[in-house]
Amino acid sequence: MKLEEAIKQKKFRNEYHKLAVNLIYTHGWFVEKQSRVFNDYGLTSTQFNILRILRGQHPKPASINLLKERMLEKMSDVSRLVDRLMKKGWVDRQICPEDRRRAEVIITQEGLELLSKLDKRDSEIDNIFKGVTKMEATSANELLDKLRG
Repeated sequence: MKLEEAIKQKKFRNEYHKLAVNLIYTHGWFVEKQSRVFNDYGLTSTQFNILRILRGQHPKPASINLLKERMLEKMSDVSRLVDRLMKKGWVDRQICPEDRRRAEVIITQEGLELLSKLDKRDSEIDNIFKGVTKMEATSANELLDKLRG
């Protein structure tokens, strides 16, 4: 669907303004589609992001700072997100033996099992892009990389 139809706006200041609005709108659209899968597990996209980072680190722990650096959404309050994941039993936090001011976070077996279940639903996420060819996806990725410099 064209952006103009989706948001009922016919004119934009210029193509750069339209691109900015399109990126924001498309991000919200994608997150809403993706959350349909995550909601089945009581999970948000930012929590999923943390679990994926921790799985990549596994079996080594990750500091809160490492999680902040690797997060897709940099504005997230990582400590609070880790607290929520701990309550669900998907991560564990321990005090670093070398520096008691630093916490280390590690994914639990339950967290790994949750990600394994979500891995089986990857095709549902991929289907969000069913109207885009592989070549178009490559081009879009290259343009987005170029946009960020």
